[in-house]
Amino acid sequence: MANRSEPLAGFLVLLLGAVLSFPLGPDPERIRTCGYESCHATKSNMLNVHLVPHTHDDVGWLKTVDQYFYGDRNDIQHAGVQYILDSVVDQLLKNPDRRFIYVETAFFYRWWKRQTPDMQQTVKQLVNEGRLEFVNGGWCMSDEATTHYSAVIDQMTMGLRFLNETFGSCGRPRVAWHIDPFGHAREHASMFAQMGYDGFFFGRLDYQDRARRMRDKEQELLWRASDSLIPPVADLWTGILPNGYNPPEGFCWDQSCNDPPIRDDPDLEDYNVNDVVKRFLTIANNQAVVYKTNHIIMTMGSDFQYENANLWYKNLDKLIRYVNERQANGSNVNVLYSTPSCYLQELHRTNLTWNLKTDDFFPYADNAHSFWTGYFTSRPALKRYERISNSNLQTCNQLEVFSGPDSRKGPFGEGDSQTLKKAMAVAQHHDAVSGTEKQHVANDYARRLANGWQHCQVLVSNSLAALSGSSAQRIFCDNLNISVCPLTESSKKFSVNVYNPLARPVTWPVRLPVNGTAYVVSDASGRSVECQVVPVSAATQDVRRSRGFAVNELVFQVKAPPLGFTTYSVSLLQDGPPPASKQHRAPAAIQNKFLRVTFDPETGLLSSLSNLETKQSIKLTQNFYWYNASDGNNSGSSQPSGAYIFRPNSSIPFIISKIAKTESIQTPTVQEVRQQFAPWVSQVVRLYSDSRVLELEWTVGPLPIEDDLGKEVITRLDTSIQTAQYFYTDSNGREVLQRKTDFRPTWNLKQSEPIAGNYYPINSRAFIKDDVNQLTVVTDRSQGGGSVANGSLEIMLHRRLLYDDARGVGEPLNENSGIFPEGLVIRGRLLLSLSHPSSAADVHRPLAQEVVLQPLLTFTDGDLPPKTQLEFSGLQAQLPPAVHLLTLTQWDEDSVLLRLEHQFQSWESRLNSKPVTVSLQKLFSTLDILGVSELNLSANQWKDEMTRFNWMPRTDESPPLKDFQRFSVWEVTLKPMEIRTFLLRVSHR
Repeated sequence: MANRSEPLAGFLVLLLGAVLSFPLGPDPERIRTCGYESCHATKSNMLNVHLVPHTHDDVGWLKTVDQYFYGDRNDIQHAGVQYILDSVVDQLLKNPDRRFIYVETAFFYRWWKRQTPDMQQTVKQLVNEGRLEFVNGGWCMSDEATTHYSAVIDQMTMGLRFLNETFGSCGRPRVAWHIDPFGHAREHASMFAQMGYDGFFFGRLDYQDRARRMRDKEQELLWRASDSLIPPVADLWTGILPNGYNPPEGFCWDQSCNDPPIRDDPDLEDYNVNDVVKRFLTIANNQAVVYKTNHIIMTMGSDFQYENANLWYKNLDKLIRYVNERQANGSNVNVLYSTPSCYLQELHRTNLTWNLKTDDFFPYADNAHSFWTGYFTSRPALKRYERISNSNLQTCNQLEVFSGPDSRKGPFGEGDSQTLKKAMAVAQHHDAVSGTEKQHVANDYARRLANGWQHCQVLVSNSLAALSGSSAQRIFCDNLNISVCPLTESSKKFSVNVYNPLARPVTWPVRLPVNGTAYVVSDASGRSVECQVVPVSAATQDVRRSRGFAVNELVFQVKAPPLGFTTYSVSLLQDGPPPASKQHRAPAAIQNKFLRVTFDPETGLLSSLSNLETKQSIKLTQNFYWYNASDGNNSGSSQPSGAYIFRPNSSIPFIISKIAKTESIQTPTVQEVRQQFAPWVSQVVRLYSDSRVLELEWTVGPLPIEDDLGKEVITRLDTSIQTAQYFYTDSNGREVLQRKTDFRPTWNLKQSEPIAGNYYPINSRAFIKDDVNQLTVVTDRSQGGGSVANGSLEIMLHRRLLYDDARGVGEPLNENSGIFPEGLVIRGRLLLSLSHPSSAADVHRPLAQEVVLQPLLTFTDGDLPPKTQLEFSGLQAQLPPAVHLLTLTQWDEDSVLLRLEHQFQSWESRLNSKPVTVSLQKLFSTLDILGVSELNLSANQWKDEMTRFNWMPRTDESPPLKDFQRFSVWEVTLKPMEIRTFLLRVSHR
């Protein structure tokens, strides 16, 4: 920060000394040689082969996190991470030339905590000397398709903070390393750039894209990962590894491999040095042909390798020795131990220009009939649970800040946010929320999230007690989506506390299971609130089974203040009006002052959607279909659909029903058309009285498999919008990318799967548009979808498959549970918005944030104590519409971490795509800010001290101007798509 004052600097040195200072190790005078200084010398006139010893340790996949760490259940997969780290450290000490990189902080953290002080000091020495180097450094290697950017930033911050606090600057990774995720998101590249990484390496790339890049020597490129942030803020040099992340064929020397060791005794009959060197030189020279410099990289390791590191290092030592000896005979190949950062440094020194990429790397296919687009939807229940857990965690974090130490120790016991933070961080792994793990591992991820939420519930209860002045018992009802809440079902009088984690007020519909027929609802000021009792639907009764007994639902709208709570009281009326009655046919239309929705009287299906404010109207038909999942026995390919891969047997899905059985409920509060398409597919089309969006609440399952056919269920919206093959999806919930059917922006696609090859991840929203109308669909979890036909948008909701897709998980995606032994039932929501394209973002941006960070409801039975504070806001005033408060979390005893985000792209809103200034001093209502400094996105470097390699794009554009901006410490200006991260020293008022 250019204008950091001396007193502030003094405060910050004290405040973050433990975080940003550097532990010196056993010899305080020793010169550190980590990072780029620790790299081995290369030879400018030779082909330099950078050997990178590494292990790829999934934070859960075929085994649970615990099983992988301890080496348990080796009957499933032989893997024990603790032994890998033990063995690697031992072998690194035996030869100072050796190098090793480690990635997954979740595992390293566990191992580190179990080491003696002497061993910890030894490891610090290895890190300080650059012999053990951390790359990526997040808690896990996150998935890039199904993760939300807020959760990715959190898990990266957690891992990098531990490395910073433990090893200082030598523990800070210089490169991002995503060698296994199944496709790569532009938003991830943008985040990595803003986290200070100099480059990014990955392993998986569409087979057609790779072939073209190999031919044109474009496997290394400059990724411009934002169309709003001023270059080079979101520019990231990106390298595609040559063998995925495996060693070259024939050069794997792990106990899990079968390649012969180097036998270098010339007296042996099977002496093979000459053969090994010859094969290696051939591989190296062939690889050099498809890369553009005299440096190439080889990953020497793979999944859970190096449990016996001696096998690897003994053979690598020999390989380096014998290959380099050939230089005396004219060989131009130089082999060395290296790391991704050392390789990157050599490429940077070449001062070359690099081809520019502005789109993303989705979808990924490894052959003509194997598109990895099924996992965009796989395990939809886990995907929703992860999203809800993220919302709960942000509420937990905020309340911990506002109530201080009282949140952790209070009337309800000791609570903490760390357990849920770690569970959420693990859930971002590319075999977790992605849905590509074994069933018992998916159960373990869900168990971890549930355990974390139990810890947070105590913290939330303590915090609300401190802020409201009431220590009345608080009840959490986590099954309201299926109309289950024992308190509201039985109580005659109770209160509802509504906490809003967004920095602006929200209006939110509440639906509570009740057994009375009439209630009175009052807000925090005692004013009566319009409410309605409606009967619980048959679909809801069926899905909840024996978990609840309410016959009705109480429906009303709540208005919650920004970053705060309000309280509503609910009382049963003894002699009130009866609940709303059902009409057993669809109405011609449902309508409020904003929207009009019509239905076809013959089919009961949607027929049109109109925006009454803007006088727009489109034809809209929506229905449910299923694709017959390939079993691998059809002509052309043996590839079946599975957890990873989506491969329908036909491009034409089966319609579930052309007619929906309907019943309707129309009240002043809410209008509903309840549709049933089959015993296993139903939906509620719902319009609240003051809502600008139409809600489609779908319930799908158990998917029938008695016919021995795997099923992949979609909903499809067919409209009159003229899309000309274009549609739009978000990237990790943030920036929007344009898509085109049967097209890739940077290579000529030969389409072989017309459905699966046109599916993309939809993390929070997708839309189709023409010059007049834009239909936006906001989802409540990550799902896959596409626009296969003009004017159409389809979203996959649920999958149940009978075959494994042969990508490693080893079991079909055929989910069930104790409650649903015959197969899972999934319920979710889609929110539809019709706007003019010029103003659509003003609606769907905040709407998507409301779905991601939804209000948290807690309940208390009976009357609250008289002096209870019924309303609270942590802000002095709501933030401007363009500004989103992304992070507010306790950092240490006296400081909090704050992230503010401009949530609009530079081109998408005439109103909100402008810079916005916020005053930090005027931000919080209960906190005094005593000091502030700005950090990078991952909070492991001071912003003004963060330097990155400068890479030059091969482009006709002028070199970008660096975006310097002087600003007041207290006045923060946010430009479109900018996230700014601050460490605040605070005191409670």
